[in-house]
Amino acid sequence: MIVSANAGGAWSPIGDVTTTMLWIANKVTTLKLITYLFIPSLVCMVVPIFIASFLKPFKGEITYDSDQNEEKTHKYGATMLYLGLSGIIFVPVFKTVTHLPPYVGMMFSLAIIATFAEIFTQAKISMSTVSEDSEEMSHHSPVHKSLSKIEMPSILFFLGILLAVAALESLGMLFEFAKTLDKVFPNTDVVVILLGIGSAIIDNVPLVAASIGMFTQEIDHPLWHFIAFSAGTGGSMLIIGSAAGVVAMGMEKIDFFWYLKKITLLAFSGFICGAITFIILRGLLE
Repeated sequence: MIVSANAGGAWSPIGDVTTTMLWIANKVTTLKLITYLFIPSLVCMVVPIFIASFLKPFKGEITYDSDQNEEKTHKYGATMLYLGLSGIIFVPVFKTVTHLPPYVGMMFSLAIIATFAEIFTQAKISMSTVSEDSEEMSHHSPVHKSLSKIEMPSILFFLGILLAVAALESLGMLFEFAKTLDKVFPNTDVVVILLGIGSAIIDNVPLVAASIGMFTQEIDHPLWHFIAFSAGTGGSMLIIGSAAGVVAMGMEKIDFFWYLKKITLLAFSGFICGAITFIILRGLLE
C-alpha cells in the first residue's frame, strides 16, 4: 500500500507534496506531468506487487475484525467526500484556465466546501456563538472543528525548510553545489536517481526545494519530471521515507526492520524499473 500510494501520487500535480511544489514553482504543467510520469509510476507500482505475489510472506487471506462497532456517520458524509474530491481535482483546472496561482483555486474550493458543511450541519452561526438546537452531530461548526485539527508544527517545519533553502539560494551556495555535482556526475540522470534514493533517508521536501534552486532548466524540461518521479517514489524504500509510510507505521505498528528486510528491495526494484521506463519514454517523446 505504501509503494502504491507514493507511486500513485507522483504523476499528479496534487497527488504528492513534492510534485505540488514543482507545479507551484512553474516547473511542470499538468498535461506534460501526466504524459511523462503516468506509465513510469504504474511500472513502479506493478513491479513490486508482481514480485511480492510469488513470495511466501505476502500469501494468505486478509482477516477483518468483525467485532468492531461501526462508527456513526453523518447522512451527508458521502456527499461531502465527493465534494471534497471534486474541489481538489478542480484546482489544476482552475490554474490552467485562469493562470492564477494554485492556492487561489484551493482557497476557493475550501470556501465552497466550508459553505456546504455549514449548510448540511444546519448549525446556526453568529459572530460569537453557535446554536445548539440542531442535530446531535451538529453542535459545533465543522469549520471551527477542522481548524482546531491543523498540524501547526508540520506547517512550521515546512516553512523552516523552505526559508533555509531560500537563504542558501540567495547566498549562491545551491548554484555552486550544482556546479560541483555537474563535475562529479556529468549525467544528470544519476544525480536525480541519487536524489530519489536520498529521499528515503532525508525528507524529500528539502531535496526538491534545493533542486528547484540548483537547476535552471525551463518549464516542462524532462529533468523536472524525473525529479518529481524520483522524489515521489524513492521514499518508499524506507518506511520513514514518506508520509504514507509514517502513517502506516503508526496505525498498523509496522516494525522498521521488518519493512527493511521485506519491502525495501521490492520498492527499490520498482523505483529502478520506473526510472528506466521514464528514460525510455523520454527518448520517445523528445
